[in-house]
Amino acid sequence: MNNPSTYRVLMAAGGTGGHVYPAIAIADAIKDLVPGADIRFAGTRTHMEWNAVPKAGYKIEPIWISGFHRRITVQNLLFPIKLIISLLQSWNILRKFKPDVVVCCGGYVSGPIGRVAGFMKIPLMLQEQNSYPGVTNRLLGKSASLIFTAFDEAAQWFPKEKVRQTGNPVRKDVANGNRSIASTKFAFNTNQKTVLIMGGSGGAKSLNDAMERHLDELHNKYELQIIWQCGKNYLPQLRERIIECKYPNLRLTDFLDNMPGVYALADVIVCRAGAGTIAELMVTGSVSVLVPSPYVAGNHQFKNAKAVVDKGAAEMVPDENLGEMLPEVIIRLLADRSKSNAMSEVARNLAAPNASTEIAKQIISVTTAGKSLEN
Repeated sequence: MNNPSTYRVLMAAGGTGGHVYPAIAIADAIKDLVPGADIRFAGTRTHMEWNAVPKAGYKIEPIWISGFHRRITVQNLLFPIKLIISLLQSWNILRKFKPDVVVCCGGYVSGPIGRVAGFMKIPLMLQEQNSYPGVTNRLLGKSASLIFTAFDEAAQWFPKEKVRQTGNPVRKDVANGNRSIASTKFAFNTNQKTVLIMGGSGGAKSLNDAMERHLDELHNKYELQIIWQCGKNYLPQLRERIIECKYPNLRLTDFLDNMPGVYALADVIVCRAGAGTIAELMVTGSVSVLVPSPYVAGNHQFKNAKAVVDKGAAEMVPDENLGEMLPEVIIRLLADRSKSNAMSEVARNLAAPNASTEIAKQIISVTTAGKSLEN
């Protein structure tokens, strides 16, 4: 039976690291402010949250839900069944756990959890990472008590009186990487330039294609150390085509689990323009080349990137031009120390390193009036 004095929080986030890691950052901040809090997550068994959340130290409850595809698929035929079951599962989780607040950070799992929380009159908070909100958060906006955003543009999609622009939460250790330790882990030379190519948890075909095309040039001609995170779906085929022993300074991997160290080691980062990634790049002051995905709703990655590129905190290369421009933009940034240092300084000035704590404080303030918290 739940202790009535314990502050209980249910986090809902899933699908990608862009949703899950901000949720973990908020959960960590709440735990720091209310050490006795009981914080749990709702997520899906088939996505990265199922491993990432327990690794962060939190329990996770399963919800059977997925997205609706634009073409006729077996998954679409199952969608109505999944939706009904996910609503029942959400009802059961909320009924048993009795949270003081539900915090939805995006992804399909947020839909049923947030909808049922609204129906049950449980305080609902949203955290929207992108300049163009996802459909789930847009639908939940009317039921939410507060909506935490990172970009000015997101406010137009929500009731303005509920919006609080706080920046995106990032993992509290993200800027604490040690270049020397990371260099040893990757068996790299600390005095040699290192480039990180990062396609996100699912990988990015255009980044992988561009890297494969220019690998000889970047590795051999320019003698760069390369960390290439390609995504698990791409790794087997790339390993078949690339003989890694020919490239002693290449580290090809499907996933990176020590981002603080990787950020500290990388002299230039080429990556997608997800909001969570951009938030981490600003906090770490990384020199970055953003390649917005053209396949996302509302072209929100382009808008995310433009918001920081216009201020001088990053460079942007269109997805369709990356194959031609990749070596040139990397070498130019490595060679122009003045520009790189300026970019890094602007990035740090744009960072919101305390976003998770600010969000946590507001959540706690709104949902604990008159409640004696257990510490």
